[in-house]
Amino acid sequence: MCQITASLSEMGPPLRAAESYHQFLVMDLDHAEIDFVGHGTYMGEEKLIASVAGSVERVNKLICVKALNTRYNGEVGDIVVGRITEVQQKRWKVETNSRLDSVLLLSSMNLPGGELRRRSAEDELAMRGFLQEGDLISAEVQAVFSDGAVSLHTRSLKYGKLGQGVLVQVSPSLVKRQKTHFHDLPCGASVILGNNGFIWIYPTPEHKDEDAGGFTANLEPVSLADREVISRLRNCIVSLVTQRMMLYDTSILYCYEASLSHQIKDILKPEVMEEIVLETRQRLLEQEG
Repeated sequence: MCQITASLSEMGPPLRAAESYHQFLVMDLDHAEIDFVGHGTYMGEEKLIASVAGSVERVNKLICVKALNTRYNGEVGDIVVGRITEVQQKRWKVETNSRLDSVLLLSSMNLPGGELRRRSAEDELAMRGFLQEGDLISAEVQAVFSDGAVSLHTRSLKYGKLGQGVLVQVSPSLVKRQKTHFHDLPCGASVILGNNGFIWIYPTPEHKDEDAGGFTANLEPVSLADREVISRLRNCIVSLVTQRMMLYDTSILYCYEASLSHQIKDILKPEVMEEIVLETRQRLLEQEG
């Protein structure tokens, strides 16, 4: 089973900040309630108006509008999925859906076997043996520079090189922030919900090889049943994104269960999408209840 990249940019025209969206996101607030006008908003005719189409976020007296289609803005502690684009001196360049390429330093990763020592010239010469162009990795944001570039690290054994699976690219605004973004679903597959909008779906491993230090990819043949589960999960995520629903473990699992009455190829039909997403939304409302 090979790595597959599914981009949602061709799914339909993106939502634009047209006049109708401006009217929808107008908030009539007293000036006493607003001390700070946040990103994506401006004052007009004594009302706060959105300059972009998106979701409203409020923290005390600061009101922002987070755009639906935007690049990833890194924050320290975020979990990201990225692709190695270049091997440089003592560092790798990583594509993480941000405005600038992210950086993974040789000193910010575990050596094979989890060995703890200073990096030597031999380690630098063997960098392409650790990670090479095209490899997918999971990592954590260690720092954000003044220009917006992101520095990554993979010092934990749960991060590292990704093996066989499917990559789905969505808008970062649709990935819900949670305490953990690594989920083993009861359907037999696992997902990594990257804060940068890259979602990795892969078969749940029977045992995790911690001695490899995150550098060994499992290349054993994937069974047909696992491939079907992964394909169904991928189509369910596409359905949720098309209907602009937030992505997290519960919403994905509910959508997966709602799609079991349909064939995998039929999930992407517009009427089936609306049906399973509506059922998912109702179950989530009942749970919040």
